[in-house]
Amino acid sequence: MENLNKYIPKEYLALKINYLRKLLDELPDVKLHNLKSEGPQCKRIIVGSHKYRVNTSEGQQYYKILLTRNEAARQLSIYEAIWYSHFKDEPLPECKPHKIKRTVYAEYDKPVVMDKAFFDSLIHDDNRKYPKNPYNFFNGTYYRSAAEKEIAIFYTELGIPFKYEPSIKLVGIAKPINPDFVLYFKELDTCKFHEHFGIKESADYMTTTKIKYGNYAAAGLIPDLDILFTYDTEDMPFDIRYLSAKLNSAVYGTAIIHKQ
Repeated sequence: MENLNKYIPKEYLALKINYLRKLLDELPDVKLHNLKSEGPQCKRIIVGSHKYRVNTSEGQQYYKILLTRNEAARQLSIYEAIWYSHFKDEPLPECKPHKIKRTVYAEYDKPVVMDKAFFDSLIHDDNRKYPKNPYNFFNGTYYRSAAEKEIAIFYTELGIPFKYEPSIKLVGIAKPINPDFVLYFKELDTCKFHEHFGIKESADYMTTTKIKYGNYAAAGLIPDLDILFTYDTEDMPFDIRYLSAKLNSAVYGTAIIHKQ
């Protein structure tokens, strides 16, 4: 919760609030009513002038909507409280939720849209090539560095779904690569990559970093829009505020792209 309150970027916070408000406006108003005369387990769903028993197909459908509404309202109350504790005006109107069509080239003539279907196709923690540090454990996953664990905690607390080191095919590369993080933003129905470089002042590491830059660019990803790069060195440790600023820039830059 500390990361959410202290480090959630302003534009991304506005986007989340506007997304949840839009979602609640679009979902039907659903109420749950207990039929006491027929036992405590018998419930009825009320939608406008229509009534459905929970154990019917229509009742189940609207019950799921009720749960979605309740969760959206809970999240909205948290995000609005954070917003109004820091800012006086209403959330930025230009940060509106809409679908963004960003693509990545897996093959020369086949751009893949980085949407929810793309995100769902990725396998979390799919890289078995290098050992992991047993001390960097969080939420069921071992991370290779303390910085990556801190990044995972940051994304989790901000409610940003991610896949850690999934295998992804990029154009011009024979074998799949494993970006550190692939993020999904439901407010824009798009994904972003995040590579964190723990640079130890070695020529070999710098060469690897340069190659990764080139591979992502060749696949059509725009730095600081489609892919974030963060770093830490022995004399410059990683700071989550740096990631927060880069994330804000990427999200805001994406949000103001016209609908496609």
